[in-house]
Amino acid sequence: MGIKVVPYTEDRVPAVKAFNQRMADGGTGWGWYEWAEDRWLPRRDGLHVWREHFLAVDDDDEVRGAYALKPQAWLVHGETLTVTDWQGPVSEGLLSRRYAALGLRMIRDMLKKYPLLYSWGHGGNEAAMLQLLVALKWLIHDTPFCLKVCHPIRFLRRNAYLRDSTRNRLALDLLAFSGAGWLGFKLLHWGLGLRGPAHRDATAEEVPSFGAWADALWERCTTAYQALGVRDAKTMNALVPAEGWPNGIRLRVRRAGEDIGWAVVLDNQLENDPRFGDLRVGCVADCLALPEDAGAVVAAATRFLEARGVDMIGSNQSHPAWIEGFGAAGYLVLRDRRCFAVSPALQDALAPFEDTRTGLHLTNMDGHGPHGF
Repeated sequence: MGIKVVPYTEDRVPAVKAFNQRMADGGTGWGWYEWAEDRWLPRRDGLHVWREHFLAVDDDDEVRGAYALKPQAWLVHGETLTVTDWQGPVSEGLLSRRYAALGLRMIRDMLKKYPLLYSWGHGGNEAAMLQLLVALKWLIHDTPFCLKVCHPIRFLRRNAYLRDSTRNRLALDLLAFSGAGWLGFKLLHWGLGLRGPAHRDATAEEVPSFGAWADALWERCTTAYQALGVRDAKTMNALVPAEGWPNGIRLRVRRAGEDIGWAVVLDNQLENDPRFGDLRVGCVADCLALPEDAGAVVAAATRFLEARGVDMIGSNQSHPAWIEGFGAAGYLVLRDRRCFAVSPALQDALAPFEDTRTGLHLTNMDGHGPHGF
């Protein structure tokens, strides 16, 4: 039976729903969006970032797999290139060996459409996918997760990822109720925060959108990074719309009346989340500043989220200055928690990568957005 990859159109929604039902019945935990037009980033004239979806269908027009692409203008070594993230692929290879090669087929199809391809978000539970990418000569670059626990007792009592066994639950409850956990986290973050200035002179103001001030900041930053997605006002207003996902809060960060950067933060009360349980989770989902001002922006964004009452704050980062800024703000920097997977063609564009990686700026907003927060 032949398989073809086609654009996701409205008439194929029933077939996607049937695909999702088969995946659910098989206990895979995976599925695909049950709407054809992307609700986050639909394609619009004049906008240089969007998402498009594709389906792998058989001769009977049954959906057997799916993936999404997010092309975006990037600035790489001063040149504007279209660099594309992929989400998925999801396929019935999880259910039947008949479709075992479909994931590879879809990756090759992605590369034909957009050779400058990357994925930002693979972790340890996706070892098989990473092994496949390595076999295809993709570059895998490990990056950290930055974590700050604001309310230790709630973190210990509600974190589903840590409380995955009776033994762990008992140990965490002991730490919570004895006060040792509270004291330990407070001392940890206090000690980590001694490594850098507090940046009390940097202030964060919540704003309804990105304006001319953001364009001016973007222009100042274009020569300060080796590779990053374009972050002008038009792009950011598309990535962080006034309504709907990802429900980002835009912070304009100033010092002595001058704009030094911005951050997009999230504040979400989760329920039964597989990682964070019922925690109120903050996230620094995106940020921009000159590298020397990164620490000030992190400090201002952190104070803003702490004042709102979040239980913890997390952020994925790649640039050394931003990682250092999170560390100086008292965050625990957990190494090698997220992979930046780079296609051979994109490797060529980023070459020499050993130099470029020191100026590579990735945040949770890159890739397919701040899922999981």
